[in-house]
Amino acid sequence: DHMYRMAMCCFLIEDREIDRTKCMKIALVHDLAEAIVGDITPHQNIPKAEKHRLEMAALEHITGLLGDHFAAAEISQLWEEYEAAQSEEARYVKDFDKFDMIAQAYEYEKAHGINLQRFFTSTEGKFSTDLVKGWVNALYEQRASRLS
Repeated sequence: DHMYRMAMCCFLIEDREIDRTKCMKIALVHDLAEAIVGDITPHQNIPKAEKHRLEMAALEHITGLLGDHFAAAEISQLWEEYEAAQSEEARYVKDFDKFDMIAQAYEYEKAHGINLQRFFTSTEGKFSTDLVKGWVNALYEQRASRLS
């Protein structure tokens, strides 16, 4: 669901300088390594370099299954681009990733009557695109009106 929602967000990019198709591809591969290593979260206290090493090994395994197919190199390149936030497309997808996390946290708060402020706090000041900053502000307003 997560990668699909992120890919769908790519349709909403209005800036014609941004390659929306490339954004969709990045969204689809950005968490591919998690199929093997799982979702490594900051709460697990795994050093960033170790997390990257584990994910890189998993990605190499997955792309290795494709052999010499051109898709293997493309998937690896898109994943690396995302990890390093090397392009505007990667930065949009990074913002979508963080936004999806807080949108899901908000949905869980509403459904279960719990407070998941730590998810919102973890993303404060970390959005870089104006589009997603606008979404974040709207979500914060919805959440504030619900909590008051």
